[in-house]
Amino acid sequence: MVMVSKEGVVRSHLVGRKVYFVSFVVFTPFVPHNSTALSSIGVTNSHPFQTDDVRLKPIAEKVLARERLNTDDALALYRAGDILAVGWMANHVRERMHGDKAYFNVNRHINPTNVCVAACRLCAFGRKKDTPGSYTMALEEAFETAASGYSEAVTEFHIVGGLHPDLPFQYFLDLISGLKSRFPQVHLKAFTMVEVAYLAKRAKLSIAETLRQLKEAGVDSLPGGGAEIFADRVRHVICDHKIDGSEWLDTARLAHQIGLKSNATMLYGHVENDEDRVDHLMKLRSLQDETNGFQTFIPLAFHPDNTALQHLPKTTGMLDIKQIAVSRLVLDNFPHIKAYWQMMTAKIAQIALRFGADDIDGTVVEEKIYHDAGATTPQGMRRQDLIRLIKEAGREPVERDTLYRPVMRTETSFTVAV
Repeated sequence: MVMVSKEGVVRSHLVGRKVYFVSFVVFTPFVPHNSTALSSIGVTNSHPFQTDDVRLKPIAEKVLARERLNTDDALALYRAGDILAVGWMANHVRERMHGDKAYFNVNRHINPTNVCVAACRLCAFGRKKDTPGSYTMALEEAFETAASGYSEAVTEFHIVGGLHPDLPFQYFLDLISGLKSRFPQVHLKAFTMVEVAYLAKRAKLSIAETLRQLKEAGVDSLPGGGAEIFADRVRHVICDHKIDGSEWLDTARLAHQIGLKSNATMLYGHVENDEDRVDHLMKLRSLQDETNGFQTFIPLAFHPDNTALQHLPKTTGMLDIKQIAVSRLVLDNFPHIKAYWQMMTAKIAQIALRFGADDIDGTVVEEKIYHDAGATTPQGMRRQDLIRLIKEAGREPVERDTLYRPVMRTETSFTVAV
């Protein structure tokens, strides 16, 4: 392939006129040592892999040969300046797994309380009890919230909140059982690993027993929040009041062992470095090898506004896109990578669908946690808007339920393909 670029303008000393010149640069398409790799994998990218970064070529060979990337590979991806080359590899894997499909769901967030005993420096959501802005929903209020404010039948309630010092464990069991009895068709994705561990401590139960009772009450799966960054050095700065990284992973392991699927997250763009991010991804990948219980990985861009870390800059679009791409390449055993539009804006989420992401989350309806931290995205989005975003990105929108089963709708009802 020959690419022609107009590199500049020079002035001719002979005739005193501007003379335009072009340079011809010949790029040799990268071909892996295994010459059958391209045909056996079924590359859907429209052009071959290209890069001037010598660190990326052996990584591309591994990607094309479906070989697992190691720690050094992951670090090289984070440090590479050629975002298009990194994106090419991530898109290759994404299309190999999902083709042109891009998933979304119709969901609603419910945050039953923002009262929290922790004082994490990363958080703008939590409040101390009896301080301005603090709230705790009565059960009936939570049920009314679930039933109001949307015109389309949701398939998922996403339920997370603060670590309340006084609410008994029974409140949360009643919340879940009450929602399940009122909305039996809705999947209840409820309580992060941090919340589960705190509820267990408050109730003087083992984490395994706490999870068992929550599942019996009607919890169908767990969200992935609270993972932040697993490295102790970072957690001491941003969330030293939470369980540590090992406890988060242990809680997820126990959930998976009793049949509760979960998501996993990583909060990036604060005081962590590339090594911390790689360590986080590798620990998640290792647990997934063991349990196969994670459904989706969601990179979360840190929003510093209104937190104790508000002096830090916000993440750039380049970092957001790179994080999506690296996640897809390293987490080879995670079925899905989500570009959470609430955190990274709908526009970046669209682009992310070409850089490794296959999901952009859902309608949400009312999101509090990240908007308290200064997020300027809408608090919810209509189903047709999500479809438009996906189509304009050149992808095929697929409405899903929480377990990624296709949802078929009529004007008055929906059914889930099982």
